[in-house]
Amino acid sequence: MNHRHDAPRSVRLGVIGTGLAVEQLHWPALVRMPERFTIAAFANHSRPKAEHFAGYSGASMADYYADYHDLLRRDDVEAVLISLPIPLNYRVTRDCLAAGKHVICEKPAGVDEAEGRAFVALQTEYPDRTALIAENCFYRDDLRLARSLLDADTIGRVHLMTWRMVNQTVPVPGRFSSTPWRHHPAYRGGAHLDGGVHHTAQMRMLCGNVRQVNGAIQSANATIDAPSDLTLTLWFADGAIGTYAACYPDIPVPPESNEMRLYGTAGVMALSGQGSSRQIAIYRPDGNVEEHRFEGIDSGYYSEFLNFYEAIMHDAPVVATIEQNFQNMLIVVRGLDSAEQGRVVALDDAPDGPAVADVPLWRPQGASGLFDGLPGQYTAHTRQWMNQG
Repeated sequence: MNHRHDAPRSVRLGVIGTGLAVEQLHWPALVRMPERFTIAAFANHSRPKAEHFAGYSGASMADYYADYHDLLRRDDVEAVLISLPIPLNYRVTRDCLAAGKHVICEKPAGVDEAEGRAFVALQTEYPDRTALIAENCFYRDDLRLARSLLDADTIGRVHLMTWRMVNQTVPVPGRFSSTPWRHHPAYRGGAHLDGGVHHTAQMRMLCGNVRQVNGAIQSANATIDAPSDLTLTLWFADGAIGTYAACYPDIPVPPESNEMRLYGTAGVMALSGQGSSRQIAIYRPDGNVEEHRFEGIDSGYYSEFLNFYEAIMHDAPVVATIEQNFQNMLIVVRGLDSAEQGRVVALDDAPDGPAVADVPLWRPQGASGLFDGLPGQYTAHTRQWMNQG
């Protein structure tokens, strides 16, 4: 995976919010692409946090603002990265678009369904602005390869999806669980909306849109004021069914594989790993398993910024649109509705499921392959998993 150097100029980027997500997720991607993005200004209500950002990014405190509205008055800021607590996403995105800026904003697209729909309306209100909600799963290399293999009918028709996600969730300094606004969330569903939209994004990426959902919730974590457990039974528009269970307890749990499995008519696909190391295994009826391994990838953050850049500079289509991300959160929200109402809930009134298109498969603009110009290493090999003798 070799880097391309074909960018004519960099986009002058403003950063609103300079907390953990910028430091741990966004800056490691941006520092790889100085030919595409230059930090023009940054804003944070906390000066010490701003000084910390300036220290590791090299940005000048002369370009710091305590009030993001002052940043938006700068004509030289073309685009804005918004990385704030979830309840601020909609209002700040609206202000940035109204100020004439392109926007890449952290997920989710709203605190609940009503605000999500208002978020989607911004696409129509500001059609000349690029707006991307930072859903890195749409850009993750292993998921894009898995999607391409499914599109090629590698395991036949997918008829069942199963996935269990379990992680101890307690406040730990230096981690996302330490942020106070996550302990008492002012958004629906707590961790299931915050992190769960990544999971629903992966489901939609690989299985298509969801038509109906049946949910159940309960609370078993004293450190968060939100449900710790969520289970969903899913009916996909293409005919598959699925089960999803997410658990965020406050006690230590045994090592969990957190593996997603797709059962097809001609094989089984298993997706596992975390962080920069991911794996896809395809189990075939002939006893062979085809393994695809990724090392040193960045979970899609580089690629989502590349899509953002190419959309601004070359009118490339955005994959992680506001509408696509609203569909991700709608699965969680309607799952919560189902749990509270004790019934199966539809995601759309249309009989054929959600009207929004399936998630498109992103690839770098002008690239012939899925990984052209992207960081990381990819290998594949085949071995036997079942003795046919």
